[in-house]
This record gives sequence, C-alpha cells and structure tokens, in this order.
Amino acid sequence: MIVVINKIDKPGANPDRVMRELSELGLQPEEWGGDVICVPVSALKHEGIDDLLESVLLVADMKDLKANPNRKARGIIEAKLDKGRGPVGTVLIQEGTLHQGDYFVCGTFSGRVRAMFNDQGKKVREAGPSIPVEVQGFAGVPEAGEAFDAVADEKVARRIADARAQKKREQDLASESKVTLETFLASSGDEEQKTLNLVLKADVQGTLEAVQESLKKVSTEKVNVNVVHAGTGAITESDILLASASKAIIIGFNIRPTAKVKAIAAHENVDIRYYDIIYKLVDDVKNAMAGLLAPVEKEVVLGQAEVRQTFSLPKVGTIAGAYVSDGKITRNAGARLMRDGIVIYTGHISSLKRFKDDAKEVVRGNECGVGLENYNDIKVGDIIEAFETVQEAATLE
Repeated sequence: MIVVINKIDKPGANPDRVMRELSELGLQPEEWGGDVICVPVSALKHEGIDDLLESVLLVADMKDLKANPNRKARGIIEAKLDKGRGPVGTVLIQEGTLHQGDYFVCGTFSGRVRAMFNDQGKKVREAGPSIPVEVQGFAGVPEAGEAFDAVADEKVARRIADARAQKKREQDLASESKVTLETFLASSGDEEQKTLNLVLKADVQGTLEAVQESLKKVSTEKVNVNVVHAGTGAITESDILLASASKAIIIGFNIRPTAKVKAIAAHENVDIRYYDIIYKLVDDVKNAMAGLLAPVEKEVVLGQAEVRQTFSLPKVGTIAGAYVSDGKITRNAGARLMRDGIVIYTGHISSLKRFKDDAKEVVRGNECGVGLENYNDIKVGDIIEAFETVQEAATLE
C-alpha cells in the first residue's frame, strides 16, 4: 500500500497528523518504522510527484507486481466520434494483450479491432499491459470510463452487448416513469385513494410551516397529500434522491437549486416546482389533484454566474464581476440573486458588459459585468441566475 498525502501546500497542512491517524488505524508509516510508504505531494505546486512515481516503481519491483500479458485484453476507454473514421476509442490496456482482429465488448457496444495506432500515430498489430492505443472498429461511441474487454468471438461480443443494452433500456424506462405535477392522476393507477408525495423546501421555517398547514387542508377522501420531507435551505442532492425513491415532487418556495443539483434532478427525472406565493402553490396542487392543471407560465433557466468581485460606480450602483458557470447570461433577462441557496432578490438584469463593451449575452466559461435593476446589495460568492418565462400548455401525457 502507498498512501499519498495531498494538498501539503495549503496553510495549516500537517502531514505528521495524517501519519499519526494512519498509525492509529494500524497503518504504520515507513518513517516511523512501519511498512506503509507515505508520500506528501502538492498537485498544485507539483511537489513530491517524482517521489510518488519512484515509490510506485519501487513497490512494483519489490513485490514483482506485473500484469498478465497472456490473456484476453482488458482496459478502460475514452471514446469519440471522428468525422472521417467513425467511432474511435483510446484504450489503456490494463492486462492481457490486444491483437488486431480481436472481437471486443465495451459498454453496450461490440466490435472488432480493425486497426490500432500507438501514441505516435503509428499503426501497430498488438498492445500489451500499460500500453495506450487508439482503436477503430466500434459499433457506436461508448461512455468514457467504460470497461473494454476482448472476447472469444463475435457471437459472445454481440450477446453481452445486447444484454447490457436491454438492461440500460429497462433502467431508462423505469426512470422515465417518475411522477410530475401534470401527470399525477394519469400515473396513479386505480387505487381507491391516490397519494401525492411532496418534498418541501423553503427559505425560512415560518414559511415552511405556513405551506405545510395550507397543504394539509387540501387532502380529500380521494386524494391524499403526503409531505415526505420538509426542511429549510437550498435543495440538495439528498432531496433529489429521496424524491426519486419515493416518487415525490419537489416544491421549492423562494429557493433555487445549484446547476449540479439541477443536473442530478434531470438525470433522475424528478419534477421540481418553484413558487414564491403560497396560494399559487396550493392552486397548482389542487388542480393536479382534480386533473385540471391549467396552462402555466413555464420558467426557463438560461444560466448561472458566480460573483467573484464587486465594483461600485457613481450614478450606476453596484456592478458584479461574475464568472458564467452554467448556460448563459443575457441582457434584460429575468434575474435572481441567491446567497447560500436562498433567493434574496428577483428582478431583471439592467446591464451586461464583456470587458468594457455592452454584450447581448455571455456564455459559460467567460467573465462579465452584471448590473441588477434597482438592487446594489451584491456580495462576493453570490449566485446570479438568469431566466425567462414562456407560456406552455399543460398536458396529461
């Protein structure tokens, strides 16, 4: 075992304390007379990297750790779609030897090695352990990190790939069956009393209690409203997973999730509804229970930007120097300012600049200056979310 102690460049870093805690777990460092190699490193300053590589080689030499080249190849992959060559995968062989003409399976795709190229672009006929090669012959583009396995023949490869594809389809269909507010009645089956499960998140405890009390009065003999979980603060990953497991809808009152949480919700097909007026929330729940959800205004989130600096300009007010972390920020779009997941301002973007020039929009990965309409209490670390509202008819599909 080799233990890498990272981030030694940080203020307050104490590698000795880490080694002491390791020894308490029965892992005695070499420096203290044990047999566990501990290597302090700093990825940021590139300190200790050479020592780590030497330690890995030393342990591999002493213990004679070698991959078996005399077996079917196995490795991990990074794949892409090349315009001229089709699906191409870069495979790092971990064990075994891959030969030109071998059949293989990777994720939900099978194939045959039509050609292999080494790191210098030269064509090779075989690749052994620890050798990276670019492989042509994939039936499709697998996901990065999928296991690459050479198999005996084409039938075995197709059978494994088809079984994996079938399993993936079943998982996708299962995840698509999650409940939304529009499809609640249609998806509830023929139970005598249907139950609408909700996960409630609000900005403050007082609001949360008021929403809960209002929803308690909505339940009827035919439809019961069940609050699976209620809490204050931002919508988190655990809220998404709870809603997914319990087939619940998340109600956010005066709060918004981060881009990462939104991505998890999209992956889990969890419906998140946002409100800032209690009677609108209650009306939507009632309409869903009655199967009469009217056409609604749907909010489309354009992007988010993190405030990294603020500037105070005479006659203008506070300008946020921000980095667009997701999507895009557009001029005159609706805007929310969030602090620790809590919405503290809702209005519009009054100005948007890229360097010193006015900009219509600024996309992800760029910095910009953002002014909020009639609002100056902007602080470093705040999140600005741009959105627009569109009319959309509700469906019961």
